Amino acid sequence: MNQEETFSNERDYSSISPSARSLLLLKGFTDIPFALEAAKLISRPDHYQPDFSIKELAFWGRLLHFESRYKSINQLLSGLPIQNILEISSGFSFRGLSSVINREVYYIDTDLPEVITIKLSLLDDLLQHEKPKGELETLALNALDEAAFTSITNHFPKGEVVIVNEGLLVYLDMDEKRKLCSNIRKVLRQRGGYWITADIYIKSQNRFPDLQMNDKLQEFFREHRIEENKFNSFEEAEAFFKAEGFIIDKEAEAEHQNSGSLKYLLANATQEQLENMRRGGRIRASWRLKLAD
Repeated sequence: MNQEETFSNERDYSSISPSARSLLLLKGFTDIPFALEAAKLISRPDHYQPDFSIKELAFWGRLLHFESRYKSINQLLSGLPIQNILEISSGFSFRGLSSVINREVYYIDTDLPEVITIKLSLLDDLLQHEKPKGELETLALNALDEAAFTSITNHFPKGEVVIVNEGLLVYLDMDEKRKLCSNIRKVLRQRGGYWITADIYIKSQNRFPDLQMNDKLQEFFREHRIEENKFNSFEEAEAFFKAEGFIIDKEAEAEHQNSGSLKYLLANATQEQLENMRRGGRIRASWRLKLAD
């Protein structure tokens, strides 16, 4: 068995997919493009309606986190003249759809087959009243499969490529992270461009006692070793990417004030809880990476 087959077949990544649905239902509370519409579609025949009367601080903390993470990717994409965009492990995010509706870009949206099958059916409904300016492909991809990764990037017309992801690296151990870096490095060396990742997470267990996860979420984190897969520090993360041939081109600035969920978090937190969150410090960053050479 060659190395590509080992990375492609050794682990069953499909157990990650249900989290994509849960995250979509959470994002339905935000103004993220198509999140509410898709949450309603995926909930059928049940009626989905965001309940803004929720008082649970941990709920609003998670929502603010994911809303800010999504928007940080857009911030780092903004201003780049590159027309070819590949999103890996996109889940039920519809950044690709929003992009091609507003811009003449070639966007390839990818995830595992289980997610893509459902996503394609959602797109049929979401596209009924939209007229895209750009080109959108929605394809199944295990991003650790080098041959499949290369094959999909060959769909793009000539020009540089931007590869984006959020919520992927925390599922990968260090060897898998290195394999992903290798796949992306080869594409950028051939085409030029950038890698934008919102997954620069550092270990934060017990740093936010007021935002404790419920038992089901804790079990999911343990099952996928998410805390173990995070970096020990931002310095360690930077050193890791440097060793893999990447340097930081730009870091996204925190823009919590642009997140609609912030007011609900503030409304449901005491001053002591807010101070505890501030003391907890930063646990995630979004970086735009480029090749060092």
